[in-house]
Amino acid sequence: MSTQPITKLTAEEYLELERRSEFRSEYLDGQVFAMAGGTIDHARILTNTLSALTSELGDRDCEAASSDVRVHIAAYRVFTYPDIVVWCGTPQLYGDRRDVISDATFIVEILSPSNKNYDRAEKFEYYRSLPSFSEYLLLAQDRVLAELHTRLEDGSWLFRDFTSLEDAVELKSIACRLPLQALYRHVEFA
Repeated sequence: MSTQPITKLTAEEYLELERRSEFRSEYLDGQVFAMAGGTIDHARILTNTLSALTSELGDRDCEAASSDVRVHIAAYRVFTYPDIVVWCGTPQLYGDRRDVISDATFIVEILSPSNKNYDRAEKFEYYRSLPSFSEYLLLAQDRVLAELHTRLEDGSWLFRDFTSLEDAVELKSIACRLPLQALYRHVEFA
């Protein structure tokens, strides 16, 4: 075990490092964590879901983006790359950066064996601190499973899961309907 102290980065140092890096990493209160690579099925689910969202949103005042847009969560001093993020209206940018927002309405994460616990627990806790955040969709890539968390008017969260390709997820925050058959198109389960 190393006895060297761990150097913490400032948010600005992280963002500058990230700008020059070939690989993406997430930032948590001064520490930087490399992001794992994806799989073909992860990419298929991401592409299918982003396509369905873009089609459903149409000309409305909400936009969807893939993991090119980073989300800043001030309450926890976190910068993270959701698989898909949707914001409505003019995005609240972090300073003058056009690749970091802090007002997500809806977020999608695609679960993998290495990240599923983090996405369900700590990451969800971070996202919940965003006042604009209303719905969270977790999609498994090893089976048909969509887990939807919806913020209720009293601030509590309602959980529903969907396990059939015949199901469709209704997203109240952005008035969209996502059929699982479309989200899982071409995905090959082991």
